[in-house]
Amino acid sequence: MISDMVLVPTADVTLSGDLVVTAPVRGVVLFAHGSGSSRHSPRNRMVAAELRTAGMGTLLMDLLGEREERHDALTAEHRFDIALLGRRLVATVDWLDTQPDTRGLPVVLFGASTGAAAALVAAAERPDRVLTVVSRGGRPDLAGDALEQVTVPVLLLVGGRDHNVLALNQEAARRLRCPHALHVVPEATHLFEEPGALEHVAETARRWCDDRLRDARESRTAVRTEPAREET
Repeated sequence: MISDMVLVPTADVTLSGDLVVTAPVRGVVLFAHGSGSSRHSPRNRMVAAELRTAGMGTLLMDLLGEREERHDALTAEHRFDIALLGRRLVATVDWLDTQPDTRGLPVVLFGASTGAAAALVAAAERPDRVLTVVSRGGRPDLAGDALEQVTVPVLLLVGGRDHNVLALNQEAARRLRCPHALHVVPEATHLFEEPGALEHVAETARRWCDDRLRDARESRTAVRTEPAREET
């Protein structure tokens, strides 16, 4: 198993992340936390641990530099800058493709709160590298026009008692043109703090990733086995 604190260079700042890859690995899940959180989010770490049991590598990222984090804690200036956060995710997706342990692996973007909007923006920018997007209690509505541009499958996970966010996810789902599913976790609130709620999220995300990896594998097999067409 490889477990490292990594530094990811972007155009204007170097980001910190925690990368874990266990062989054999089928893909890598890139986590984008929500406003006011960090890569140390216990909820994301719990979900990451579950996904690693399914053969996925995980990368939990801070999308702001240390100075930006301090500034944002005082002003909240960056946490809703979805364009900025989306660019940081795109840079991280590109970085993963340069690393020997993750090069060429399918990338799952897992976003929470505002991180979900950034994940959708990044997926619209890198459809050839992103396998799917999973949103946990996310704000996909903040992705704006990127919602119509996403082509990869999207899973929206929302607590049944998180009424405002559920309504926003329902509206965002109506704008998506890609394959998507809205999964409501019964009786759960925004942080999925209820007994069994986060486990429900992790298991649902795991099944979704398994299905998307299978779909991708079957699609590649179909392309390889399609008979050549004769030119006339």
